[in-house]
Amino acid sequence: MVATSWAARLKAGLARTREVLNTPVSELFVRRRVDESLFEELETALLQADCGVSATQWLLDSLREKARRQKIEDGETLKKALKDSLTELLEPLERPLDTSRARPFTIMIAGVNGSGKTTSIGKLARWLQAQGRTVLLAAGDTFRAAAREQLVVWGERNSVPVVAQAGDPGAVVFDALSAAKARNIDVVIADTAGRLPTQLHLMEEIRKVKRVAAKAQAGAPHEVVLVLDANTGQNALAQVRAFDQALGLTGLVMTKLDGTAKGGVVCAIAREKPVPLLFIGVGEGIDDLRPFVARDFAEALVG
Repeated sequence: MVATSWAARLKAGLARTREVLNTPVSELFVRRRVDESLFEELETALLQADCGVSATQWLLDSLREKARRQKIEDGETLKKALKDSLTELLEPLERPLDTSRARPFTIMIAGVNGSGKTTSIGKLARWLQAQGRTVLLAAGDTFRAAAREQLVVWGERNSVPVVAQAGDPGAVVFDALSAAKARNIDVVIADTAGRLPTQLHLMEEIRKVKRVAAKAQAGAPHEVVLVLDANTGQNALAQVRAFDQALGLTGLVMTKLDGTAKGGVVCAIAREKPVPLLFIGVGEGIDDLRPFVARDFAEALVG
């Protein structure tokens, strides 16, 4: 069986969102002329794909300017221009993960319940190993035994050590950093319990975990990453705002883009809260988490 390229998997994963953009009213871009009714239909399509009002307006303004300046008169050329405008909008989110700044390099993972945190940690560990990094996992979700067990399974699957114990999550992270130093590990990925931004006592607890990491190692955590479920649409933007206010986010991971027609929320984040989108996930496979590249995403989104 021939391995499918990442570009093909990304395009397949974004199919549901692309359908919203391309067929709101009988194949949006299959037209002979660009007119105001096309822009109105495109506006509806962008909003339905959860791009949000601000990003939709920015994209429409950008497209109108391109159409005027480049004298675009057909839908297919406008479609290419849309890819260019999307790339321009999304490029501020594109930042590679550089783990060479510290050793151990500590990544703290946050998110609401069900966002795909633990699975993303397993996939991220796999990706880091492929980059030649050694990894240790810290099972900082001490509320749910199942979460610890799931992380241990991912550790076994990747042949990665896992520090897991019941009790205080800060203590788990502290022990994990100590173990990583002793074993000369490159990267520590620390899980935390899922929580809603409105659960103030839990948000205070995760701030405490961050403080403990800083005591265990100067400068840690080096990345504070929020995992988002693409299915939540505009709610993902609200989560970015709330967790950033509480923790000072440095990056995002967006999962489950293959199961939603709301992939446009990435545009809303780019326009309204541009925290770097480090990785995106478009499948269940262990290799289905890859770095976000704006041009690739725009190409796959528009088709």
